[in-house]
Amino acid sequence: MRIISGKYKGRRIFPPKGLPVRPTTDMSKEALFNVLNNHFSFEGLKILDLFAGTGNISYEFASRGSTPITSVDGDFGCVKFIKQVAAEYDFNIAATKSDVFMYLERCKTSYDIIFADPPYALDQKTFEKIILLVFEKELLNEDGMMVIEHSKYTKLDHMTHFSFQKSYGGSIFSFFEIGSGDSEDAENESEQNEGEEE
Repeated sequence: MRIISGKYKGRRIFPPKGLPVRPTTDMSKEALFNVLNNHFSFEGLKILDLFAGTGNISYEFASRGSTPITSVDGDFGCVKFIKQVAAEYDFNIAATKSDVFMYLERCKTSYDIIFADPPYALDQKTFEKIILLVFEKELLNEDGMMVIEHSKYTKLDHMTHFSFQKSYGGSIFSFFEIGSGDSEDAENESEQNEGEEE
């Protein structure tokens, strides 16, 4: 696993074997941050990383100066590893062991960017529940953005607050914003981006 930009660009991080994860590939990660770079200056952004796994995405935000960062995962080994890396690099990352849905239900904080990378095998309704909870609980700041990584078999472009999506190889990133939600506009934007690969 490699940090692709920021203060620690090029630094390799080696998670232990056996963690129940499917890390975002470097190609997809670079494409994701290219999109986010068009919308944000990362310095000081408040980040929530759901289904954080090895902390791959959290480290990218931290390397770019985002702080504070909250990384949530239900696996003890993943949380332990994120804490170790955060301590080693002095990243302002709070790693929390929790069921993601329970965390969202209890959360009282709002964020500038919320990233979620659930297991691709989760069903459609479960992916939708993440979006519904974030917006019902008002966990996204006014000019913030939520990103969900999923496979082509999961469709999220019908959801309220859907803005656009980008496709890279076998992964799709769906983006959600408070000001979005017109279904016709969302459908047109989705069609324009469908099939984009790098």
